[in-house]
Amino acid sequence: MYDINNILVSDAIVQSQFVCDLKSCKGACCVEGDAGAPVETDEIDILQEQKENILPYLTEKGKAAIEKQGVAVEDSDGDDVTPLVNGKECAYTVFSNKGIASCGIEKAYESGATFFRKPISCHLYPVRIGKLRSGQLTANYHKWKICDPACALGKKLQVPIYKFVKEALTRKFGQEWYEMLNAAVNRGY
Repeated sequence: MYDINNILVSDAIVQSQFVCDLKSCKGACCVEGDAGAPVETDEIDILQEQKENILPYLTEKGKAAIEKQGVAVEDSDGDDVTPLVNGKECAYTVFSNKGIASCGIEKAYESGATFFRKPISCHLYPVRIGKLRSGQLTANYHKWKICDPACALGKKLQVPIYKFVKEALTRKFGQEWYEMLNAAVNRGY
């Protein structure tokens, strides 16, 4: 376990390898599961503010789900998550002509229609941020069978999870924090 500026980072994020393999998984993380992706409180406000900029990039079913349910919903655990289309894919999911799922919010971002890239939970995946009773944040590896191809590709390419999600960790905690993590890993501490 690494304690970087009072954020506990699990050893698995440093020791396990991971690189998304969309050709194999087809973006299953946008479709599988029993709830949408976690959304932070400030992200709900951003999604509401940017909704009209994002909607043109979504499927008709996704747009309808958002219009009916809102930009985020509360799941059975009381957490804020993205809405689902008929209990299946995230309402923000779009599909390529090859059937590969990806994020419509990110498509809008890449086109310059919004400044918001996508929920940080999606950007960080397979890292999940948690909170201890003390309020201390944790960064843990969320292992999911559908990501077995990503684990295999990461192992082949020798890319540890924390390097795969470098941009997202930097977005969440800052450049200085990421450099501190990297230095701690390199020291073997």
